Amino acid sequence: MPNPMSQLRNIALTVQELEEGEFYWVLLEATDYETDDALPYLPIEAATDPYVTYSNALVAGVAAIRKLFGKDGPRS
Repeated sequence: MPNPMSQLRNIALTVQELEEGEFYWVLLEATDYETDDALPYLPIEAATDPYVTYSNALVAGVAAIRKLFGKDGPRS
């Protein structure tokens, strides 16, 4: 059971097509510094091998989140 005082980390998942037909998932985490018009995110983990479709990369990214953070999600 997670510590009730632990904060949920702000993690985002995106998929990038770096070359045509080569999709990579990327996990990003919000930083503590903000600008007037955006909340900056920094990459924390990314696929090393491409996926053939966007949806395959997206599903693999969700699996990476589960593997990294477990069933209770990304808590600090």
